[in-house]
Amino acid sequence: MNGAGSTNSPEVYCFAAAQIKKALDLTVKLGGRGYVFWGGREGYETLLNTDVKFEQENVARLMKMAVEYGRSIGFTGDFYIEPKPKEPMKHQYDFDAATAIGFLRRYGLDKDFKLNIEANHATLAGHTFQHELRVAAINGMLGSIDANQGDMLLGWDTDEFPSDVYGATLCMYEVLKAGGLSGGFNFDAKNRRPSNTYEDMFYGFILGMDTFALGLIKAAAIIEDGRIDAFLKERYGGFERGIGKKILQGATLAELAAHAETLGSTKEPQSGGQEYLESVLNGILFS
Repeated sequence: MNGAGSTNSPEVYCFAAAQIKKALDLTVKLGGRGYVFWGGREGYETLLNTDVKFEQENVARLMKMAVEYGRSIGFTGDFYIEPKPKEPMKHQYDFDAATAIGFLRRYGLDKDFKLNIEANHATLAGHTFQHELRVAAINGMLGSIDANQGDMLLGWDTDEFPSDVYGATLCMYEVLKAGGLSGGFNFDAKNRRPSNTYEDMFYGFILGMDTFALGLIKAAAIIEDGRIDAFLKERYGGFERGIGKKILQGATLAELAAHAETLGSTKEPQSGGQEYLESVLNGILFS
């Protein structure tokens, strides 16, 4: 009810351990390749009654036990954390991808754990789905994806079947750029309440599959088109020559300060070109 890894009760902690052990036994028996920790209740409502350091250390202990037991019974897949900032708890310890990665590295869990990124949870954290995927990918932590979407007007987890081709395209762009996933895609989604027929359930999954299939096609087209990659190469091209190259090779602060004194104050920053890039994206999506 209130988080088993971060509980103040040793007995509850033991019940959690028993559940994890059983789930890992079944995962190995069924040939599972991933095991997800959903920390939606690992957090707190008020700091007045919470020892944050103790609770986070206990969560880490439980995860280490899971890794040790899983490996001992032959589980060779990845463990995952699914970041989520709030709901049902007011503040959850795995707030977003960056927070979860910091937690994993602090407690030495990053060799066994990756992230399961959910679109709707990114929304709740005030991020885009693409942002969370990029943060996970550049840290070598992109594991699997909960393919759904949230309602931007609502501040809770609506878990809708994905219909936003724009968002799905940017998701698949990140996946392709990262070289793929160690895990896979899961429709953590459900029909809207008025969609109450058996046919509606089929239409929900068809909608999600078609949305991500089209997103994959369009993401590949963006990469094949090459204009966005070319823009990025040019934008950061200053670091391939001159003082920029020296920075990457190990310049000192004094050397950079001396160079700055020779520049004067007339250097114009390069355009970020956001509107141009968004027009390129729209052209590929809708042409």
